[in-house]
Amino acid sequence: MNPANFGKAIPVLASLDMARTLDFYKTVLGFQTRQFEEFNYGIAVRGDTELHFWACDDKHIAENTSCYIRVDDIAAVHRELSPKLPSLKDVVRTAWGMDEIYVLDPDGNLIKFGQESSVR
Repeated sequence: MNPANFGKAIPVLASLDMARTLDFYKTVLGFQTRQFEEFNYGIAVRGDTELHFWACDDKHIAENTSCYIRVDDIAAVHRELSPKLPSLKDVVRTAWGMDEIYVLDPDGNLIKFGQESSVR
């Protein structure tokens, strides 16, 4: 790898309750998870997407944090998540050319899933 190139970015999101957070990412979003209790830290992995979580006691931090995950098929993601998230809204087409859905995790972190719109 060229030293001037950056590698993969991994968001580190706030967790108010690590066990609850990781359970949500595992059971609802389909990630494999791992908790490091002695460090109050957690990791969730699905495919090439990796998210980290740090223990935090300030809900305001989580409620003002988001993460963007690009996907190949937003309709398939929506179909997968809809039964697990009854409040999930329809896919939104943005002015910047993305089709997106939005999920709030139990801590208030906003997870945005997006795919380039096929129609511009």
